[in-house]
Amino acid sequence: MSSPSIQWYPGHIAKAERSLKEQLKRVDVVLEIRDARIPLATHHPEVDDWIGDKARVLVLNRVDMITPEARQLWQTWFKTQGQTIYFTNAKQGKGVQNLLRAAQDAGKAMNQRRQHRGMKPRPVRAVVIGFPNVGKSALINRLLKRKVVVSERRAGVTRQLRWVRISNEIELLDAPGIIPLKLNDQTAALKLAICDDIGGAAYDTQRVASSFVDLIKELDVQDDVGNYRDAIASRYDTPLASETGEDYTGETYLTVLAQRYNNDPERAAHQLLNDFRKGHLGSLILELPPAAEAPISEALRA
Repeated sequence: MSSPSIQWYPGHIAKAERSLKEQLKRVDVVLEIRDARIPLATHHPEVDDWIGDKARVLVLNRVDMITPEARQLWQTWFKTQGQTIYFTNAKQGKGVQNLLRAAQDAGKAMNQRRQHRGMKPRPVRAVVIGFPNVGKSALINRLLKRKVVVSERRAGVTRQLRWVRISNEIELLDAPGIIPLKLNDQTAALKLAICDDIGGAAYDTQRVASSFVDLIKELDVQDDVGNYRDAIASRYDTPLASETGEDYTGETYLTVLAQRYNNDPERAAHQLLNDFRKGHLGSLILELPPAAEAPISEALRA
């Protein structure tokens, strides 16, 4: 089975992107939300140009799905890039208040300028942007302390831009997920599919699941400990190697795993990906900072 070719750009995203660019003129602060498991793959390459010199708050959501060691590695790496990052768990509300204060602080300069011009202060206008299904709407609901915008664990739920007032100090624009018109980096596209950060119509589930196993094996080689392999093998009581010790390919492993599901490889593929997405395989991440020096075995899995 060949590696999957993944492309996804539904019509509502193109429309939302045009509206977002127009609304950015009214915005004081940009909250860029990324998936903590794949912080680089969930960075839209055009966002920097769209934002320009506006204040930006960078957020890595789903911090509950990575280890403290991985969190520290990313925090250190982003600091070397001159960026401060905020970690959140929108599902449980952790880190959300720190994010709110950061957004308010970033917008203070706007009201200072208004004051110098003899104008009255107004609420800071912030926009929440990021790839589909990285937790933007869930964060807004946490900030509001009630469910105001639709939030589900699948890509493409939010389809229209909507302003919501958080308090007298800040207003937030909830925007649909944005994604490049063409996914040129297919390694990054694969990670998006594995993490459910693009629509399921974009890929073949069995190919992505088998590629996930191959990716796990590559990551496992980097630390030479076996945590990744053990995470899958112990979950399904199915080693990633045959009785002779020969490594299975991702495709072969999926066939072997399918024996647990009435020889249905599609069901096995869905189970494998869903278990990863829900954290049942442990605190696994699919990316580390470039040239990370800390032991990978400590950072990738608890």
